[in-house]
Amino acid sequence: MENGEEDPICPLCQRPIPPEARQSLHHLIPRLKGGKGGPTVLLHQICHNEIHATLTEAELARDYATVAALRAHPRLEKFIRWVGKRPPGFHSKTPGGRRKR
Repeated sequence: MENGEEDPICPLCQRPIPPEARQSLHHLIPRLKGGKGGPTVLLHQICHNEIHATLTEAELARDYATVAALRAHPRLEKFIRWVGKRPPGFHSKTPGGRRKR
């Protein structure tokens, strides 16, 4: 990046998000649950996929509307340890597909 800017840091896995990495915005409160226009965080796409493969929209709205809560979820803790060993631009399919809304 120009001007000595650093890549943004993914709040879930704490790794940098390089410009070439697949990335997306996560609504901390799902849009379907009233979060449209609410706070968002920039995540690696693989981290975002894992959140939605792990938790339903209702669970996200009710219990996981902060990065700290997401990071404390047992399956996401395990994922964070695993993905932390991968390069920042790493992406792969999320096994198991999306949870139902």
